[in-house]
Amino acid sequence: MNQTLRAARLATFAFFALNGFLMGMWIVHIPAVESRTGIGHAVLGWLLLLLGGGAFAGMQLCGRLTDRMGARRVVPAGAALCSAAVVLPALAVDAPTLGVALFLLGFGNGCLDVSMNTHAIQVERGYARPVMSAFHAVFSLGGVLAALVGARLITWGWDLGVTLTAVAVTGLVVTVIATPALLSPQGGAPSCARSDATAVGVATTSTGTAADGARPARRRRTPRRVWVLAVLTLLLMLCEGVANDWSVLHLEDVLGASAATAAFAYGAFATAMTVGRLLTDPVAARTGPVFVVRYGASAAGAGLAVAALSPWVVPALAGWAVFGLGLSGCVPQFFSAAGHTEEDAAGAHVSRVAGLGYLGMLAGPAVIGPLTHLVPLNLALLLPVALCAAAAAAAGVLRAEHPPTSGAAPQPASSGTPSVDTARTGSRYETDAGC
Repeated sequence: MNQTLRAARLATFAFFALNGFLMGMWIVHIPAVESRTGIGHAVLGWLLLLLGGGAFAGMQLCGRLTDRMGARRVVPAGAALCSAAVVLPALAVDAPTLGVALFLLGFGNGCLDVSMNTHAIQVERGYARPVMSAFHAVFSLGGVLAALVGARLITWGWDLGVTLTAVAVTGLVVTVIATPALLSPQGGAPSCARSDATAVGVATTSTGTAADGARPARRRRTPRRVWVLAVLTLLLMLCEGVANDWSVLHLEDVLGASAATAAFAYGAFATAMTVGRLLTDPVAARTGPVFVVRYGASAAGAGLAVAALSPWVVPALAGWAVFGLGLSGCVPQFFSAAGHTEEDAAGAHVSRVAGLGYLGMLAGPAVIGPLTHLVPLNLALLLPVALCAAAAAAAGVLRAEHPPTSGAAPQPASSGTPSVDTARTGSRYETDAGC
């Protein structure tokens, strides 16, 4: 395997882990920031909207910036900004200064999120097989590491400012070390792409530009398919947001579980999601993204239905775990499909999908909350069950519209039938091209 591509994949893992670690360290220290600034839960809730707004703004700006300048330049800039901004909440003294700090932290997070996902698509194009889900799994592992490290530093009595400064320095060091391995625009597929003229033709089919980093001169309209992918991402990330904020309350309030037992609901969900993402790429390579989303979203809906309707704790915990396992591989397929739709607009398309998905994550708690005034919480959870069913029904949008961008050989001209993968499952990859 080409060492350049392997190093680029490791660097992408590093940035995904860093992003999860930075945001996880902020989450672990929310109570300390709240206490230092003297604000209440209600004010904090409003200020967290600024974090989301900053992330959305960063995603939209850096999507097109990544297409114009290349992920190799934007990823380290986003990582450096996010690393530096994680210190700002520790410097806040009141609600207004914390609001500014959270907006800048969200902006840095949005910039890093879109640019590193765009680079991941560039790496995936080089491998000519699915590798996106593993990157998202490493993001989750970064959050787990943050929880462990943050808890230890809190028990040691580290000052908030010292802790977040050390986190920022760590982020900057990781950025400096990992940046040289990132791919340049013309280095997206150094080992797995075919070098003959036919393969070059495939690389330029959907964009009309050579794979040498050239960028279109005029702004193009976002394809309808990308907007459909973005809406589906919103639906499933809304479901993920519901699990983040309501799984523990469901076991505690509806089933009467103790606080310690109820905590296992989110633990089961998060663990299953991380494990599922680590296992999804081989499944997607063999069966295609349509299969992953159709059966993954169906399983997620069935799991949540069991959790919501079960009168017992153990089946409910199992249901939350199946919910996480089913959702785990779905969203990475949407990111990947959006990025592969048009090679020279990958950043802009990923920003649409990531932006709407992030709004869905924020909307999950807000949607379920008002419903609980009308129906019990367990019945309100049937809404995300319906959203999972809708995503499963719409999974066909992932069926490939173009030949693979690089790596996989094009179909022979004499064959009038698409490959089994593309026709039945929507796989973008016919083989793994030796990688």
